[in-house]
Parts: sequence; structure tokens; C-alpha cells
Amino acid sequence: MALESEPLRPHPLLRGYHGSEGERRRGVVAWFDESAPDYDWVNQVMSFGSGARYRREALLRSGLAAGMSALDVACGTGVLTAHAQAITGPGGLAVGLDPSAGMLRQAGARGVRRRVIGVAEALPFPDGRFDLLSMGYALRHVADLRGTFSEYRRVLKPGGRLLILEITPPESRLRHNLLAFYMGRVVPLLARFGRGGRTSQVLMRYFWDTIEKCVPPATILGALEEAGFREVSREALDAFRPHPEAPLC
Repeated sequence: MALESEPLRPHPLLRGYHGSEGERRRGVVAWFDESAPDYDWVNQVMSFGSGARYRREALLRSGLAAGMSALDVACGTGVLTAHAQAITGPGGLAVGLDPSAGMLRQAGARGVRRRVIGVAEALPFPDGRFDLLSMGYALRHVADLRGTFSEYRRVLKPGGRLLILEITPPESRLRHNLLAFYMGRVVPLLARFGRGGRTSQVLMRYFWDTIEKCVPPATILGALEEAGFREVSREALDAFRPHPEAPLC
């Protein structure tokens, strides 16, 4: 039986990609740095063009409004952060945090004003700083779910909200196989034609492999409750409808 003090990893170390946890951390950041110029169009392909609109809708459903403060962890190219910035307005605050300098440069080009290099497990912010914390499709890249969620709880104000967007494989074997073919083969092949070349291809293949190996949603919801979150719920959307993303919030 695993000890409570042991990290709760979102998925086991995938030996076909990395030999150790340290190598995984460095390797994933390097992939994102090199793939940053291609990341937006690849994600548009992967989400059938609906990703940007869906992210904005998710923020609004989570209660984000003008004048609030929001932190977008693992912000990538800043799609979700830019929406948060527009929603919170000049009287609010929207910060994008990511370990990849390449991704933050792309976020800056998008117009995201406040950008910070950092990781989810050690947020460089004081306690009770934000009204809402978001994370879009990056939970599988953290090292420890418990440590990450404890940090999220720490930087949120009393009554603050957490929005996690993530993808889970369909329960239907047929739909699972269809999605695996599309995200595990078609999307990586298309990604190779971008400026990131083989690096973007490997990153997109890794993206799907981590989805398949990720712990079940119930484990994630349980870890959120352990960290002190209340009214934890999951809304699952069909991957074969216009919005393929499945949020955990």
C-alpha cells in the first residue's frame, strides 16, 4: 500500500519517453519550448476548432467577472489567460504562469500582460491572492496531485473557485479507439509539418499517451477534497460533439 506521504502522480512515468522524474520534467518543458510556435494551430486541429470559445464559456460558468483576480496555471500560449484578462477587465487581474519560457513568449504575443515562470507545485504567490484559479489541459504534467492541489487551495481566497479542464478517454471501446487514432496518430502526424517538426509530433503523441494512462477522475476528485476543496464536481462532455474537452471543477 502506498504511503500518504508519497506523491500522487497523475500517471506513471512513461519509460518510452523518460527514464526518471527529473528527466520527465526537463524533457516536457523542452518540448513545449520548441513546439510553442505551433501549439495554437495544433490545438485548434485537436479540438475541432472549438477550444478557444469553450475556454471562455468555462470561465464564465465558473463565476469569473469584472474586477476579479485570476491565475491561469500552466497557461501555455495564454488562450485561457487572455480570456480571463478580457473578462476581469482593467479593474481586475489575470496572471499566466508556465514553466516554459517559449510558451510565455507566445502568451505575450497574444496580449497577455502578466506572465510568470513557475510550476504548479510551488506557486510564487502569497496566500489568499486569487478569486479563481484555472488550469487547462495540463494536470497530467504535474508531479504530485496532492501537492499541486494544496498549493491551489493556499493561493485562493476564502470562497475562491478552481477550474480544471482536462480530457479523459471515452468509456465506449469504439469511441476510445476512434479518439486514440485521431489524437494518438493523426494529430501527431499533422503536428510534424509545423516549425516544431518531430518535437511537436512527439509532444502530441505524449499528450495522448498521458491521457490514456491518467488516473481516473474519481482519484482526482478525491485528491481535491483531501486538499480542502468543497462542492467538488465533474462535468463530462462527449468527445464526439462540438466540444471535446471534459472539465473537472
